[in-house]
Amino acid sequence: MKSVFVAISICAAVILPASFAEAQDKPADNMDIIRDKVRADKKLMIAMNMELTETEAKAFWPVYEKYQNEWNDLAERTVRMIEDYAKSYNFMTNEKAGKLLDEYLAIECDRTTLFKSYMPEFRKVLSDRKVARYYQIENKIQSVINYELAKQIPLVE
Repeated sequence: MKSVFVAISICAAVILPASFAEAQDKPADNMDIIRDKVRADKKLMIAMNMELTETEAKAFWPVYEKYQNEWNDLAERTVRMIEDYAKSYNFMTNEKAGKLLDEYLAIECDRTTLFKSYMPEFRKVLSDRKVARYYQIENKIQSVINYELAKQIPLVE
């Protein structure tokens, strides 16, 4: 499990601009490959740690895919927000900082709403213990990604 966390961390770090003074320099198709790799690693980690029976797996994976599609939309919004921050970093105005903060809070609110909205769906296909386990794994993955982001994103000056 630790090695998958490391892989996700590395991929999360690569997805974002290395320098916030300049724009992203990787071609879009390379970014798609990296994102697909992150998503595949995440799915592998979940599969390795959920301990699903065959019956549970048949019911769980379609709900997971639907949830991840919506989660990925939020991840893309986050990337766009960080790219916007990177472009504005050297000449950050109060107005721009306010807009970025509003977008950050909106994304976080939408994440929580999404998290809550899928709870009944996961409960239909798994026991509460396994739903809790799944949400723990999701939280651990997001924590690693957030840590990597925090290391890379400089404070507003």
